[in-house]
Amino acid sequence: MTRNPFRRLGFGALRRLLFLWVRSETIHQSAFDLKLDPTLPIIYVLQQTAVADLAVMDLECSKAELPRPILPLALGDSSEPHSYFTLDQAPGWFGRTHKRQMPPRLERTIEAVSQGQVADAQIVPVTVFWGQSPRSESSAWKLIFADSWAVTGRLRKLLAIFILGRKTRVQFSTPIRVSDLLQHEKDQERTVRMAHRLLRVHFHNIKTSVIGPDLSHRRNLVKGLLVSPLVKQAIAEEVERSKISPKKAEKRALSYANEVASDYSYIAIRFLEVVLKWFWNKIYDGIDVHNLDEVQRVAQGSEIIYVPCHRSHIDYLLLSYLLFTHGLTPPHIAAGINLNMPVVGSLLRRGGAFFMRRSFKDNRLYTAIFNEYLHTLYARGFPVEFFVEGGRSRTGRTLQPRPGMLAITLRSYLRSSRKPIVFVPVYIGYERVLEGRTYLGELRGASKKKESVFDIFRVLGALKQRFGRVSVNFGEPIHLTEFLNQQRPGWQNEDHGANYRPDWLNSATGALGDCIAQRINAAAAITPVNLVAMALLSTPRQALDGTSLAQLLDLYLQLLRRQPYSAHASLPQGDGAAMIEHVEALDLIERQKDALGDIFLLDESNAVQMTYYRNNILHALALPSLLASYFQSSQSISRQEVQRLTQALYPFLQAELFIRWRSDELAPVIDQWLNTLVEQGLLNEHDGQLSAPEASSREFVLLNLLSRAISQTLQRFYMAIALLVNHGQHALDAAELENLCAVMAQRLSILHGLNAPEFFDKTLFRHFIATLLEQGVVRIGEYGRLAYHDELSLTVESAAKRVLPAELRLSIRQVANKQSLPKPNQAA
Repeated sequence: MTRNPFRRLGFGALRRLLFLWVRSETIHQSAFDLKLDPTLPIIYVLQQTAVADLAVMDLECSKAELPRPILPLALGDSSEPHSYFTLDQAPGWFGRTHKRQMPPRLERTIEAVSQGQVADAQIVPVTVFWGQSPRSESSAWKLIFADSWAVTGRLRKLLAIFILGRKTRVQFSTPIRVSDLLQHEKDQERTVRMAHRLLRVHFHNIKTSVIGPDLSHRRNLVKGLLVSPLVKQAIAEEVERSKISPKKAEKRALSYANEVASDYSYIAIRFLEVVLKWFWNKIYDGIDVHNLDEVQRVAQGSEIIYVPCHRSHIDYLLLSYLLFTHGLTPPHIAAGINLNMPVVGSLLRRGGAFFMRRSFKDNRLYTAIFNEYLHTLYARGFPVEFFVEGGRSRTGRTLQPRPGMLAITLRSYLRSSRKPIVFVPVYIGYERVLEGRTYLGELRGASKKKESVFDIFRVLGALKQRFGRVSVNFGEPIHLTEFLNQQRPGWQNEDHGANYRPDWLNSATGALGDCIAQRINAAAAITPVNLVAMALLSTPRQALDGTSLAQLLDLYLQLLRRQPYSAHASLPQGDGAAMIEHVEALDLIERQKDALGDIFLLDESNAVQMTYYRNNILHALALPSLLASYFQSSQSISRQEVQRLTQALYPFLQAELFIRWRSDELAPVIDQWLNTLVEQGLLNEHDGQLSAPEASSREFVLLNLLSRAISQTLQRFYMAIALLVNHGQHALDAAELENLCAVMAQRLSILHGLNAPEFFDKTLFRHFIATLLEQGVVRIGEYGRLAYHDELSLTVESAAKRVLPAELRLSIRQVANKQSLPKPNQAA
């Protein structure tokens, strides 16, 4: 392009002809949000010379009312024929590349600013992706022409325009100020080289974040694992331990590497997108996404590790699909070896899955191969995804984090931190989970079925059911360097070798797991199903009249809007009546009519199933529910006493529900919630004394229902302490107490009609006992038996009187007195 009017006329004609076919859109950072200074020159930069790219960029600039790149650029007293330049010349027709040169227009722009001809200039990198509109792709054979890392020529470009021109996306990046480059005080030539290098790195990072890092051949990657020092050492140890030849040990190591490694294929990713697009539209009513812009910002230049909660087998597919359709690289996913089945395993492997055994502690060679493979992914900048919970949650709660993958990641980072690692917590919420029927059977006591990808296809026979919507909320990222600086100041100055295992690694791994779980929960998507489940399960018979149910749902919404759980959580639209109508349409609640109005209730099957959806968000209302419970047995209580009781109980609630606030942050949060309850009329306050409303009032009924959300958790805590104290000092070890708690809880659930199978889940009691030990409430004494302070019974009983009804406390004590175990010296 020059000032020649004939050249400009020819470009205009070409653009009109091109856009008879081509359709483009701006992605990621909108061109409207670049915050450009209109008083300063704006110059665009493309990676390669291509008239089609220029035409697309020119059109998108026109749409955004930005200066057009084909117009002249004024630089002080001189001017340029147009307002763009390219880093590289276009390759030849068959991909032949030209010698790299510095763009003359870049040199002249930097010179104009350095000599004061203009105050500053703004360089805006622009990337054009052809065939990068996966949301509307429908033909798998076209995918071979999509943008990739392969060397391409003009002929392939022409074919891509012809075949995929209607799938074109443009990304405008944050402008680079020339004055910022000149602040480094380098000479003209070095400043130009620095700007050129920065732009090349920028385009590389943009391409990496959209289509992934440049992929080496899988065979080379796998063979490369065997020459790493750690794997060579493990091979030598395998020879010594198994008494086999070095060649046989290497062959075994190679088989392990092939078993683990993915066979990532960009074409397979796009093919899966075509299939999954049909799947989501057929099964669900849509996907709601929140906070993705924060991920897009940190994705460039960082090693991203996605750590979602695990609720369904389709979590694997959902996150990859979602990232791909929003212009981010689908991650390599750690999958259980049980999913490596014929055909399905191969497809998942090409979609980025790498497979891991459930346990490989006793196989040092396999351990070395797996650790080295994961380290290679991190070092090369591949995004990775794994589930910190290990398996799927059958109860709807976020499970206790498993340390395995986190410990491997920390050791890899200590060994070599080429790129900053950022963990991205992801909350995935289903209004109706596909495996609901399977979970229902397991919650009722059926044996856990072996995980299988065919679980997805078993539920396809229920397509006539409505499954509602899916919510995917991205949580607050965790920058690993900052996390380690808090956990272990000065860690970077320690001597990190390949076999480095610091003594603080286990504690840091546990703290990281808890932090991830808390941030997953902090990004909760609170849906109508969750709130209706919580409301109905808070009633003795899982039923409420329509007016009361709507009022309770409105109360939940008012509390959560007035006191948001976190900035990353999301709330449903509409009021209580609209939520009831929505959940009823999903066939999760029943409506009965009589002369006085409607009653909404849960049958036995749905009552059990709805505990799953209540548990998804129990953490969000746990604190106000606990505060409300203080007024079930006491008419009034001081703020000071509320603070004391809550501070004492909070560590146990936080450990079970992964509530986001630290103990040292809790006091003002408690006050804020108390103020909110007073504002809503659920509490009265006079001279620092808080009291409940009149027992006959609507507000007291709502306060009572709010308190019941957390009541089963408090009951389990009381049961465990009652059993421990009833048996006496040094009578039970942790495993015996856990078993007794489960038996007692199951008995109480029958006596009191609790339709909540997780009430007697051994895992919950195990974590409670572990927290008692961590908090120093109990300790391990002689013979590994549990000991406690003599005042424990009085302290716990005093607290229980505040939060549990007298009838229930008496029932728990009566059942606890009937439980017995052999004395330590009688045990086998």
